[in-house]
Amino acid sequence: MSTATTRVSRTPSVRTDASTASARSSPPAAMSSLPSLTGLRWVAALLVFGLHVNNFGYFGGEAGHIVTWAFGAGATGVSFFFVLSGFVLTWSARPRDRALAFWRRRIARVYPVHLVTLTVAFAMAYTLAHQSKPTPKQALANVFLLHSWWRPWWQTLNPVSWSLACEAFFYAAFPLLILLLRRLGARGATALGGLSVVAVLVLARADAHHWMDESIYSLPAARLPEFVLGAVTARLVLLGRWRGPGLEASLALAIIGYFLVPQVTPGYSATVCTLAGFTLLIPAAAVADAYGLPSLWRHPRMVRLGELSFAFYMIHLLVLRAGTNLLGTKPHFGVLAGLAVTAVAFTLSLGLSWLLYEAVERPARRLLLRRRRTGGASARQQDALSSRCEAPAPAARD
Repeated sequence: MSTATTRVSRTPSVRTDASTASARSSPPAAMSSLPSLTGLRWVAALLVFGLHVNNFGYFGGEAGHIVTWAFGAGATGVSFFFVLSGFVLTWSARPRDRALAFWRRRIARVYPVHLVTLTVAFAMAYTLAHQSKPTPKQALANVFLLHSWWRPWWQTLNPVSWSLACEAFFYAAFPLLILLLRRLGARGATALGGLSVVAVLVLARADAHHWMDESIYSLPAARLPEFVLGAVTARLVLLGRWRGPGLEASLALAIIGYFLVPQVTPGYSATVCTLAGFTLLIPAAAVADAYGLPSLWRHPRMVRLGELSFAFYMIHLLVLRAGTNLLGTKPHFGVLAGLAVTAVAFTLSLGLSWLLYEAVERPARRLLLRRRRTGGASARQQDALSSRCEAPAPAARD
């Protein structure tokens, strides 16, 4: 597959060649475009769509077993997006950026689509069969992205928005995190990354052995170490101290981890299987973009789909839920009928995601940020980069 030519700013000492080790000898420019991460974002969103198709039981018999094998671990996209979020925000952070300006950009990034899809979910709850009606407290918790802190509410209304509640917590903590990373240096950042890995391992064991009354899968505080790990890797790349493997090896590790998921306890424990692969894959793709190394993920079509992935993620489960009124619950179709129904659901979701992106996400972001004057070109470039590369995590189940 051919790749698009991407223009990036580089430090004068950087050479663009085929050697990853040679390219990493100097730190990259922080505001370099990262189209490969946008392309990878679409792949993760597609895995989540496949997961939900599997959960809705569109395929029966042997076809159902194949879909489960291919997409049953799609929930690990959660971890990918949390790591990606930490990486992109750290990559695009500017030294003079203020917390209020950062939070304003994050609100402009996620809230317009969140509120529109939340309204759709609310209307569906009162007009379609098989939909649970939220209480006023649950609705308010959804509006303010607090519902994931209380396990019984984590999938009310638009179920995928539980991960936005996690992202909202990450955004709240990020100004302190980036300040800490800038003071720690490379060794301190590496130590923080190691502590994050240990935290994930401990939390996975706690969840698998039911040390707590409720599962911690959707708890924002429990997902923070993945976000921190992404921020740490971005800091090490920017300092020129990243020594991870190349894109192909990192992708292989991520795929291996993905197919190991069925071997562990369902839930938070799946994070352990893919954590290493995702943590290596994201900086490897960023290094490839920053230094002009080969990457199939920055093909223009992949990048375009990646731009639509947030809206696609936010609307696709509502499309599948609406379909239950026509198809019933877990219809278990044959191969041809299952493929046809899946294709229709995918096409509707993609078409609606394009509409959300062009009519809601982009114009609303411009509207909400139109009065910003102090940030200048640097702040506008930062917002464009984080908007293209970052997306909230997909839902794990329905």
